[in-house]
Amino acid sequence: MPISDMPIFSMLRARMQWHEARQRVLSENVSNSDLPNFRPSDLTDLTFNPSIPPALAPVSLAMTDSSHIAGSPSAVQFPDRRGGYDIRPAGNAVNLEDEMMKVAQNQMDYGAATALYTRSMGLIKIALGTK
Repeated sequence: MPISDMPIFSMLRARMQWHEARQRVLSENVSNSDLPNFRPSDLTDLTFNPSIPPALAPVSLAMTDSSHIAGSPSAVQFPDRRGGYDIRPAGNAVNLEDEMMKVAQNQMDYGAATALYTRSMGLIKIALGTK
């Protein structure tokens, strides 16, 4: 079995390809930010195994000392801005701030995936005694 066919490497390669495709979509959104009636698009998140359930129970705060202040995780509410695009008079719905934040996050995630790939290859080389 070639090293490149190991599951961790194929998953990291798929993740990097997804980030490349997402970068292409986000750059089209930014480049068409002045085009009338343009709506931004994005890729759905990459999932490797949809049968794995998300977190089963919410995380709760624990008081480990009687002097701690009791808190509730539901006290802080953040606005849900997904899908809430403001449409300009020309009909364009691209928000450059949101798009640039997505581009920056995508770049950081791609960098993390490439770092994991590089380090994993380094570990395999050390295990084989070729490094």
